Amino acid sequence: MADKHVSSLGVVSRKYLLCLFSFILALFLLSWFLVLRSTGRPNSIDHSLLTKPFHSIINNGSSPSWDQYNVELPLGNREGEGEDEETPREKVAVKEVKCNTHNENSKEPLKVYMYDLPPEFHFGLLGWTPQGDSVWPDLRTKIPAYPGGLNLQHSIEYWLTLDLLASETPGFPRAGGAIRVRNSSEADVIFVPFFSSLSYNRYSKVNPHQKKSKNKLLQEKLVKFVTSQREWKRSRGRDHVILAHHPNSMLNARMKLWPAMFILADFGRYPPSIANVEKDVIAPYKHVIRSYVDDLSNFDSRPILLYFQGAIYRKDGGLARQELFYLLKDEKDVHFQFGSVQKNGINKASKGMHSSKFCLNIADAIKEKFLVNMIRGIGKDEWTRMWQKLKEVEHFFEFQYPSKEGDAVQMIWQAVARKVPVMRMKIHRSMRYSRSLIHNNRELRTIPTPSNFW
Repeated sequence: MADKHVSSLGVVSRKYLLCLFSFILALFLLSWFLVLRSTGRPNSIDHSLLTKPFHSIINNGSSPSWDQYNVELPLGNREGEGEDEETPREKVAVKEVKCNTHNENSKEPLKVYMYDLPPEFHFGLLGWTPQGDSVWPDLRTKIPAYPGGLNLQHSIEYWLTLDLLASETPGFPRAGGAIRVRNSSEADVIFVPFFSSLSYNRYSKVNPHQKKSKNKLLQEKLVKFVTSQREWKRSRGRDHVILAHHPNSMLNARMKLWPAMFILADFGRYPPSIANVEKDVIAPYKHVIRSYVDDLSNFDSRPILLYFQGAIYRKDGGLARQELFYLLKDEKDVHFQFGSVQKNGINKASKGMHSSKFCLNIADAIKEKFLVNMIRGIGKDEWTRMWQKLKEVEHFFEFQYPSKEGDAVQMIWQAVARKVPVMRMKIHRSMRYSRSLIHNNRELRTIPTPSNFW
């Protein structure tokens, strides 16, 4: 009898454990189904989510700031508000947004919130000292000058910052592609005014009494400041605009600020995970030679066929220049010489380039006689058509203050604006995913276990 009793207890125990296991497994599968359902691609997209500064949708004053939580939470994600569907407050906010897709035909300017960083990050690098409590120069009195020479090539940060300051200075005749707003919840993007290229050019060397260069110290301070801001935390930096136009600028900070939108000269020294065409903007160099206004020169008045003057022997990327020098040095109507900004080098280069039919942009051109034969094959009529087309687009590459419609400053703002809709969609999807994980983690924590089921 005892053996039969023990056997029957074993059968009951196994059946009970099997039922318990099946029940727990069913709850686990159900929780994953909810995760997949909430994070899957929606059947339809409410495009109004892309039309208003995203912060105004998620931070309308009726809920605490996101940085009060350990993770970035959307609306309605406090305790007890973890429903998968949109909360009533979300629905109201979405219905209130207005259409503003920031395409080329839109007349509404890009709204930019700019951090009031201390002058050591921007105009202080130019030797400017603030007067009073303001961290910005008064554009109505005197504008700090940017250093000349090759520094100008990567001065994009200077012109964009000036343009934002001018947008809130009455009486300045400027193009209105972007305006500065003082409330970050109204902004399309968050602008970080660090003159990173100037910092690299002037302060990247380590002084004898220093362990780190001033450039590296500024980058460390910048990362600490930016990542601690409420604006960074609520979007994880995706809506921030950071300038690193010099290829060697932001070498340390870029690895920590990579979610932001970078404005670069090229992608040459960046891995795709840090910088890519989907999220970042490529801006042209500022030319350093003198521009000719209403240039009346023609094919016959430019005696030099091909002109190049610059560094020939370089550490990186100098192989093509060396090869071309040996291929072209004996061509009578080709100017290919070493040159620098010293000893009036920029003025000499300016005169030489305006006396030549073509100026050399070195790429894929080291095949013997290929380049010269191709250029000699371009006759007067074709050259004149090319020259006329160049005049039509030259203003797109002009950095100036005050900015004018269609110049390089305005083109950069337009390029940033075109990134905004996709950027907002990514932020929105990230928030939905974070909310779903938190909601389902709460459910998983309440699943019965053998210890609490008994």
